[in-house]
Formats: sequence, structure tokens, C-alpha cells
Amino acid sequence: MGDYSKALEFYEKSHIILEKALPPNHPSLATSYNNIGIVYDNMGDYSKALEFYEKSHIILEKALPPNHPNLAASYSNIGCVYDNMGGYSKALEFYDKTLKIYEKTLPPNHPSLAISYSNIGLVYDNMGDYSKALEFYDKTLKIEEKTLPPNHPSLATSYNNIGAAYSGMGDWSKALSFLEKTLAIRQNSLPPTHPDIKRAIDNIDYVKQKM
Repeated sequence: MGDYSKALEFYEKSHIILEKALPPNHPSLATSYNNIGIVYDNMGDYSKALEFYEKSHIILEKALPPNHPNLAASYSNIGCVYDNMGGYSKALEFYDKTLKIYEKTLPPNHPSLAISYSNIGLVYDNMGDYSKALEFYDKTLKIEEKTLPPNHPSLATSYNNIGAAYSGMGDWSKALSFLEKTLAIRQNSLPPTHPDIKRAIDNIDYVKQKM
């Protein structure tokens, strides 16, 4: 775990200097607010993270064109906090804003699009709407299968997400198929004692017990 109190102290001192030196809507202030938000986010203090992400976002909205990638990243940060707080409808609202920017500005197989689809899928998963989750996980997987090597850890994560969604739906045979793909990649790419391998085996054992 990082030394978050030290990081906060550093960023807050830096921010005081910037506030004295810069006009109130300067992009460097937005970056500073965002950095403080990230520390609170990592600490699990989501209400404080949201406060600073929103301060950053207000500046970015004034300073940047509406389809700028930094705005997309800002929407995504806010969406992630709402997701962690259980505010799923708000999370979807902000993740959708991110996705709209990416769909307008990025090529269709860009990794940021894959991440954006996956984030939305995870929210639907958290809401228990597994069919919608699968719809977005599948979009992520299509990009990753075209752009990543077959043993890439991101593919393992996607297979795991899809397997978990099928598990949530009670479709045990499909769940098993995807969870076994997850395990195969992790066994090929991680040391044998890595906790992700044990998690993958535990997930498979759980599904087999349900079949």
C-alpha cells in the first residue's frame, strides 16, 4: 500500500503554490485536483475523491473542446467513483459520456474503447443485469482478440468477466468454458503460486459444483 498521507501532503502543498501562481481555470490546477482525487480514490475515501475529480472536471469543461481525451478520462474517473460507491446509474451516466467521446475520436479497435466497454459491463454486472454486462464484455473481447497476443492478461480478465456473468445467469457450461480459458492464460503467464491462479481454480471448482 502506498504512503497516501505523504502523497496528499505533497500534492496539497503543490496545489497551494499553483493556486497562488495561476488563474483559477488553468489546466495545471485541473491536473492538481485530479492528482489529489486519485490519492483519495486509492484510499477508498470516495466522497473526497469525487469532490476533487469534480473540481478538476469543472476546469476541464471550460478549458477543453467537448471531445478532448482528457475530458473522457475525467468522466471515467467520476464514473469509477460512483461505481465504487454503489451509485450505478450515475456511474453509467459518466461512463457513457466517456464512451461517446471515444467512439467519436478513436479507431474502432483502440484499447481505450475496450476498457470503456469493460467498465460499463462491470457496472451492469454489479447491478445483476448479466445480459447487458455480457453485451459490453463481448465488445471488449472482440477488440482484445484482434489486438492482443493470445496469452495477454487482459484477455484472461475478459474471459473471467464473461465467465462470471454466465455464472450469475446460471449458465454453468458457458461459465466453465470461459473460466477455463482464464486459467489457461494465467498458468502460461504467471508464476504457479500467483493468487490469480488460485482464484481461477476456485472459480472453476465453484461452477463444477453447480453443474
